[in-house]
Amino acid sequence: MRYKNLILIGTSHIASESLDEVKKVILSEEPDIVALELDEKRLAALISKKRRSKLKWADIKRIGIKGYLFSLIGAYVEKKLGSKVGVSPGSEMLSAFKVARKIKARVALIDQDIEVTLRKFSDALTWREKWNFFVDLFKALIFRKPVIDFDLSTVPSAKVINKLMKQVKKRYPNIYKVLVVDRNKVMARNLADIRLQFSDAKIVAVVGAGHEEAIMKLFKQEIRG
Repeated sequence: MRYKNLILIGTSHIASESLDEVKKVILSEEPDIVALELDEKRLAALISKKRRSKLKWADIKRIGIKGYLFSLIGAYVEKKLGSKVGVSPGSEMLSAFKVARKIKARVALIDQDIEVTLRKFSDALTWREKWNFFVDLFKALIFRKPVIDFDLSTVPSAKVINKLMKQVKKRYPNIYKVLVVDRNKVMARNLADIRLQFSDAKIVAVVGAGHEEAIMKLFKQEIRG
């Protein structure tokens, strides 16, 4: 997806296809800036080969129990799915970071601080959404059939992504707002700020599939004022 000097790549965090695409686009486009759907903490975790240090009780209180549990479950699911296709979660972001360094492009981290996101998640989660989560988890464990079947090694099509997003929005409206809507606004605003600061720079932004359309729309609104 392209708008003037901004190229937006939608990726899957465990798809080998995404690894190849980010390398190809960054090397062929040779951007001045590579923007990533990461914050400083998540980038540091990807770069470090050491195990993530255990959170202290004060840290868990800061992000909320629900946010903490969500991060653990999310990391576990991504790891299990990634093991099926042989790709570690976030590999495409780490690859984009390394290629950016190789061509001496600036690296911009455009996502919201993960602690802010998890805190909002803890505050927003309702009892109905908790119930829906346990129902969906039970069905997945008992019937072992995904809601939507697709190849994990590739980036889902726009049709599949839209279907998934509609289901999440319907069953988890508050979670959808925190994880998708609010973060899209933050990332679009940060991209607009980069454009304002570096008006002639070519930017390649790497974000999760499902974010790119909304981010591009919001970005255009931001720069047009």
